[in-house]
Amino acid sequence: MTNDTLPLFLQALLRPDCYPHPAAELRLVQTHISSVILAGDFVYKFKKPVNFGFLDFSDLEKRRVCCQQELLLNRRLCPDIYLGLVEVTAEANGGFALNGAGPVVEYGVRMKRMPEERMMTQLILAGKLNREHIDALVAVLADFYSRAEGGGEIAAFGAAAAVSVNVLENFEQTQGFIGQGALSQEQFDRITAYARNFLAQEALFQQRIDEGRIRDCHGDLYSANICLADKVYIYDCIEFNQRFRYCDVASDVAFLAMDLDFYGLEELGRRLIDSFSQHTKDAGLAAMLNFYKCYRAYVRGKIGLFTAGDPAVDPAVKAANLANAAKYFHLAEHYAAA
Repeated sequence: MTNDTLPLFLQALLRPDCYPHPAAELRLVQTHISSVILAGDFVYKFKKPVNFGFLDFSDLEKRRVCCQQELLLNRRLCPDIYLGLVEVTAEANGGFALNGAGPVVEYGVRMKRMPEERMMTQLILAGKLNREHIDALVAVLADFYSRAEGGGEIAAFGAAAAVSVNVLENFEQTQGFIGQGALSQEQFDRITAYARNFLAQEALFQQRIDEGRIRDCHGDLYSANICLADKVYIYDCIEFNQRFRYCDVASDVAFLAMDLDFYGLEELGRRLIDSFSQHTKDAGLAAMLNFYKCYRAYVRGKIGLFTAGDPAVDPAVKAANLANAAKYFHLAEHYAAA
């Protein structure tokens, strides 16, 4: 998507004079659900008016509520990064402004920009991620889950029937992509059979509930949402759907372990799981790990397919997402076979 085909408010925000701070270099990053503008020392994130069923940003009020939820929930782990709600207003001169006097046409989230070279994904690609980083992550996560809300309504999301809603939804949403290069029918059949067989073990899921392992988690815990700078920053949690965030802590941690496997860092993945199990005295995590790794790999494959199908992304991004989706589905199949 070229600049002149973007929504008008985004076109306006790609000019430095729209900002109350220095923003000489502006960069727009597109995902399947967000438009993110990197502007100087700050980041402005806007939700696209989409409805995928599992998320609904289709009208302005829904986007406002989700922006407020994003601030509230992410301040649990990054209170100094999430600065506040921003309003895009239509001005009398026909232009747009941030927090102007005119009517609000869009809401967004304003964040402090973190050093890109310290993003976990960048450290991985540079070969610089080490055991000390993993140990620091475990310390932050163990403390976070010990304080995270649990019990009652949240605990019910750990039952096999509740988990199956998320797992089976992924299969339904990807059936139309089978045979198009990233996901074969054989892979789909193997992964779905494994998941259904595991979900039949209702007592195993109930045991996790009884142990108090179902919490209000992060929901999207992988390297793209972690910065390892002066301290550990874990950001961009799931704000748009409680059933993705209310989950077994094993599901959250398995996502990060799967991500390390994806990059060929299995030894660091094992260290993550072993250390986390020790810190949290969670001997039962191992029994759930492969299942949740498979689930999370499949989710990332699905997101790759969705992003590649978004007309806002350019051909190079489309190709990269399809290639990554194929790799994620292969990894999910590996977990299913294990």
